Amino acid sequence: MSKNIAIFLALSALLGLFNANAEIVNTNVERTLDLTSQLVKTTTKISAEDATGKAIAEYVFFVAEPSLAYIAVKDNADKNVQVRKNDEQSFTLTFPKASAKQTFVVETVSSKGILPHPEEIRQNDKQFVRYVGNLHLYSKYKTNAQKTNVKLSSSNILSHTQVKPYSVSANKITLGSYENVEALSQEPLVIHYENSSPFVTVNTLERTLEISHWGNIAVQEAIQMTHTGAKLKGSFSRYDFQKEGRSGQSALKSYKTYLPASASGVYYRDTNGNISTSNMNTGRDFIELELRPRFPLFGGWKTQYTLGYNVPSYEYMFSDGNKYQLKMHLIDHIYDNMAIDEATVKIILPEGCSDIKLSPPYSISRLPNELVHTYLDTTGRPVISFTKSNLVESHISDFTLYYSFSKISLLQEPLLVSGFIYIIFVITIVFLRLDFSITSHSHKD
Repeated sequence: MSKNIAIFLALSALLGLFNANAEIVNTNVERTLDLTSQLVKTTTKISAEDATGKAIAEYVFFVAEPSLAYIAVKDNADKNVQVRKNDEQSFTLTFPKASAKQTFVVETVSSKGILPHPEEIRQNDKQFVRYVGNLHLYSKYKTNAQKTNVKLSSSNILSHTQVKPYSVSANKITLGSYENVEALSQEPLVIHYENSSPFVTVNTLERTLEISHWGNIAVQEAIQMTHTGAKLKGSFSRYDFQKEGRSGQSALKSYKTYLPASASGVYYRDTNGNISTSNMNTGRDFIELELRPRFPLFGGWKTQYTLGYNVPSYEYMFSDGNKYQLKMHLIDHIYDNMAIDEATVKIILPEGCSDIKLSPPYSISRLPNELVHTYLDTTGRPVISFTKSNLVESHISDFTLYYSFSKISLLQEPLLVSGFIYIIFVITIVFLRLDFSITSHSHKD
């Protein structure tokens, strides 16, 4: 609770950066909170107008949720609205066309906004969680009317904020409509409910893409994940887990990940070797891979594994003479409603590449370029590396990598192999022609 209050105070301090006498008014606000998983997914539809009739070109939007991972805005014509980040919780929206009235939709995804409460449960207990947010849209502008719809994962609601008017129907809570909400209104929204979804967080993802101009791209993902839900209290009973269907309801037993439809040579292993408890179903547009860890993952437990496969390069690479373009996903789907703390992506290019330029779909942190040496390499292969933190499914987008590569360089490895074999033959021929035998000569008296 104190963390959210600190966020609100910090946002209030930001008002000095903007015009305090803004004439913009939110005529209507409709919020939808999706709290069915470990992520807080918010969709906010805002209708705003300028009281003086002036055209609205920019709008300041505040995000009160901690650990914001993703934000996207579209106007009433479904066109993207430019989002400029002022700081962690403040954004300036620039509309494609200035108008006295603006209607737009803001979609945000936040991680770590739903916490287990209690923090520890026994194997057969249900998992309850607690969400703390703001009852009203935390806005710089006054709001004439607003309504909030909350969708939960269960109808088992222990408690929730009760500010009239409100209604509860199964797993849905409707709050409002509230009228004449002042700017920067702060009133807590607290919901304590059952959520048996596995709260699984990928602590580190190391994704390596090895590019070959001989027609193959090797993809490998090294993943370490932790169940960040309610920790297991007491000992684990394998017998109870297999006997009772309600045992370990919030534990991660298996999950589905999706690979490209052209993926081949798929492997799934950990430090002990290959993990055979997986099923692969080939579809038209993707391959569905059901992964089952060696043991169920309870709260506080960790696991790590490596997933790899090959895809044909012609689906992701385009060329114009010696100019090449690589377009692939920066990250791929790991599991539904995934949350990634830190992702590191490495792109290993063929030896001899130059003029390398990376175009990411969003901001990243570049790491220094490296060289890696593998078989038949001389100067080494360039490695492009970068990191990104706090990722969710909405971040599954393509990056584009531009580089130059001479097709003559493709002959380097065959020539090296041919030269090596030729030298072996020459040495063998010379060796066979040499006479190392010891002969004796007779001497006459």
